[in-house]
Formats: sequence, C-alpha cells, structure tokens
Amino acid sequence: MTDAPLPPVSPQPAALARQLRRLATLPSPPWLHGEVARRLADKLGPIRIEPAHWVDWSAWLGEGVSPVAARYPDARRWVIEPTPALTTRSTEAWQASHASPWWARWRRTTPPVATMGDPHPEGWPADGVQMVWANMTLHAAADLPGLLAHWHGLLDTNGFLMCSGLGPDTARELRDLYRALGWPLPTVDFIDMHDLGDELVKAGFQDPVMDMERLTLTWPDAEAMLAELRTWGGNVAVGRHAGLRTPRWRARLLEALHTHCRRPDGRLGLTLELVYGHALKPLPRPRLAAETRVSLDDMKRMVRHVGDKG
Repeated sequence: MTDAPLPPVSPQPAALARQLRRLATLPSPPWLHGEVARRLADKLGPIRIEPAHWVDWSAWLGEGVSPVAARYPDARRWVIEPTPALTTRSTEAWQASHASPWWARWRRTTPPVATMGDPHPEGWPADGVQMVWANMTLHAAADLPGLLAHWHGLLDTNGFLMCSGLGPDTARELRDLYRALGWPLPTVDFIDMHDLGDELVKAGFQDPVMDMERLTLTWPDAEAMLAELRTWGGNVAVGRHAGLRTPRWRARLLEALHTHCRRPDGRLGLTLELVYGHALKPLPRPRLAAETRVSLDDMKRMVRHVGDKG
C-alpha cells in the first residue's frame, strides 16, 4: 500500500529540506522575518502568563530572540532548529553573544541549542516549557499537523504557542502572472488563518486566537524583487516546474514582472499576507470509558493542577 500523492501546491519534503540548507548559508537572517517577529511580539502584551522557560523554534531564521527577551528578560531560552545546518548557525550565534575573555574561558557553558528529534539539552525542564515561539514557520512545514503536535508536546500544561507564517494572499500578483503565462504555480498553498485554527484544535490546543494582516512590499526592479524572495525560501511546491530554467525563460519572467507588477509610483509591488496564531495547552482530559488509561506524565500534571488550586 502506497501513500496518496501530495496535491501540486503542497510542500515537497525533499525540496523544503534543500531550501532550508540554502537559507542556512545566508549571511544574515531575512529582513522580513525580523519585521514579523516584532509584530508577533506586540501580541504578547495582553498575555498574563510569565514563562520561566521558552522555546525559540527555528531561531536563527525566526529572529525572535531580541523582541521576546525584551518582553521576558528573566525567562530561559531554549533553541530547537529543524535542521543540523540551522543548528550550527544558532550555535555560532549563541557563542558569539556569550563570548568571554581568554582568562574566563572556563566559565563557558554548553549552548542550549538542539536539532528537532535530538534529545533535549541538559537542564531542560521536566514538565516542559511555558511558551513555544515559532516565527515565520507555518508555511515551511511539510507536515503541519505533525509539527503542531510536536510543539504541543514541548509545552507544560497551561503553556502557550505563538506562531506566524505567510497567508494565502501572499504573492497573489505573481501567481496570477504565472497562471496567465500557463506556468505551474510559483508558491505552495499558504494556510488560511481559519484552517490554522482548526489544525490547532486537532493538535490538542485550546482557545486558539487567529489574526492576519496584509501588507504591500515594493522594489525598484524585478531583479531586486526576486533576490529578496529567495531569502524567504524558494518554490517548494510538488507541482512546480521540473528541471532547470533557461536564461531565455528568466528574461521573459523579468519582462513580465516589470509589466504585471508595476505600481503607479513606478516600483514593483507584491501583496504579503501574514497569519498569526496563539493557543494554550490545556490540562489533559482523558476520555472516560470502562477502563481509562492515562500516562504517568499526564497523571502528574493533573494531580499538580489540583494541588495548585487547593
């Protein structure tokens, strides 16, 4: 029995892995990711939970350390990266920020950085963290339900998730252009905020709060536009064009972009939709039956919760 084929607009795991390896070689994280991190951090204001520990997921690309540390200066940060190459970049960034003089090298500690699937770093809280921060990651997941379940497992009871990614209106002008030219679509099918809310509930989260905003980004020419789009990640859709493109095709694309995406001010523009999600991990609620099995960890959480309320 074979797995059902993926829809053409789904992320292809192998292509996504290649793009993540390429992004890990950028000289610095994408400008857009840092901007979205600041916008996501603004949504922490009404949240009353004060994390003692938090996970910075895909931290090097996500650019979340500064805005989150400003909000929770006393919380301990743990980094989990999706690939070994990004783990290396986060480790290097941590070492650079914790550099000590030659006479104090003995004081250096092991970076709290791990790769997805590896054992947790030394000192990891036994019950999990109080916040998972995952900026600009929703559109870069080959298995979003599995990823949400993984984030759920990292959290302690009453911990919360903060996540963001690109929404379905992103680059709609580019998709319209490709469709008019008869080319395969240039992007994956970005998740709608309502569908994200449904997926969060399926993964075991509670009280999801969804939000979105649309922006317009502009560039002086098509070359500058394409160069920046590459820093966000390339086209990883299953149904993308197979094989390499020719210089003649690229010249045709540049000409079409200058015509189709030209704004009244002369600059080229693309729509950007940002999707934000926030949700809590509730107390485990086992289904009651003639015989109900509860894991030891969940039982401990339930007992501790009752003790906290007494």
